[in-house]
Amino acid sequence: MRIRHVLAVALVALLAAVGLASPASAASLTEITSFGTNPSNLRMYVYVPDNLAARPGLLVAVHYCTGTGPAFFNGSQFDELAERHGYIVIYPSVTRSSQCFDVASPQALTRGGGSDPVGIKSMIDYVRARYPVDAAKIAVTGVSSGAMMTNVLLGVYPDVFTAGAAFSGVPFGCFATTNGSEWNSDCANGLITKTPQQWGDLARNAYPGYTGPRPRMQTWHGTNDEVLRYPNFGEQIKQWTNVLGVSQTPAYTDTPQSGYTRTRYGGTGDRAPVEAISMSGVSHNLPVNAAAAIHFMGLDTTTPASPTPTTPGPTTPGPTTPAPAGPCQVTYAVNSWNNGLTASVSIKNTGTATVDGWTLAFTLPTGQTVTNSWNATISPATGALTARNVSWNGTLAAGATQTFGFQATHTGSAAKPASFTLNGAACTVA
Repeated sequence: MRIRHVLAVALVALLAAVGLASPASAASLTEITSFGTNPSNLRMYVYVPDNLAARPGLLVAVHYCTGTGPAFFNGSQFDELAERHGYIVIYPSVTRSSQCFDVASPQALTRGGGSDPVGIKSMIDYVRARYPVDAAKIAVTGVSSGAMMTNVLLGVYPDVFTAGAAFSGVPFGCFATTNGSEWNSDCANGLITKTPQQWGDLARNAYPGYTGPRPRMQTWHGTNDEVLRYPNFGEQIKQWTNVLGVSQTPAYTDTPQSGYTRTRYGGTGDRAPVEAISMSGVSHNLPVNAAAAIHFMGLDTTTPASPTPTTPGPTTPGPTTPAPAGPCQVTYAVNSWNNGLTASVSIKNTGTATVDGWTLAFTLPTGQTVTNSWNATISPATGALTARNVSWNGTLAAGATQTFGFQATHTGSAAKPASFTLNGAACTVA
């Protein structure tokens, strides 16, 4: 098959580009042989770092054509970064002869359709049933076929993933075929162009009726890509800006290194709704900047809690009545776009006594409404709010910090609250 010939040649250069890396700890890649519904007979490999965070993120790392999960594990740095930041990595592995993921069939492009995405979702469910994964930090990345699957998974499971990073991919639905073929030459050659609305509708129609938050997208592409040609880069930008409801005009442009042009859409910060990196003169076998990808996906914001327990047990509920708080300091960071925002809120105990159970009270500016939250329960959705600890983060030792976050809509102002009280005591604002 043409796909095997072209991408087998590409594999050699890809491994040279990303560098062979071995895990830097006693943790190892483990195969799971029974993990749930798996209609296309994928294999599952998982890497749990020694320094697992108390509430770990979860990354799905999807290999290229002719590759395997173990090859991608050995040929990238996502496991090394997992040791530093405490997240878990799943490496799906294809068993079909092409060793390419199915990103073309109607089954793959439909939620619950019965192909590779279903098996990958089962892998995620398996890990979440055994570890206290932070639902706000579930992300997917991949190279080539894996980048195409990254686009597919964000379309099919927008309620599961919070972000993705695609290295040399194509838009969701671009590779679609109806004759059973895995290869779509028109898409690969950059000949399929659509309006942003048409691309957006393709992704939205994978999960009809879904109205919840959509995952953020980062895409990387070489201008000299000879396998999945460069026009696919611009088509991805059109698709995900439309899906996320942000302008196609960049809000921010810079040159992070020579020959690279980075544009951000819907926000200027380093976790904007859409980020795109164009790599001048680079072929399909582009270097994979794993650190930049996990930063965009929000997986580098958790400090690991060492050592990792051998067998994860149930979390211990916090007390039902918060203890009085002493002095406290709140840091409140906002990333906003047209009509939405995310906020990261850190509470530091600047007193001398431990706080066992906390509630943080503050008032959202007019027009802001919370749509979802992580690491805290927040009620009501607007106006004067109370954020309460969840079962795993209720203790604030002297000098310690707990962080929670939320996503909200706004009607024009992404301003910060003016003041905060922790268990009834006023906090300073950093």
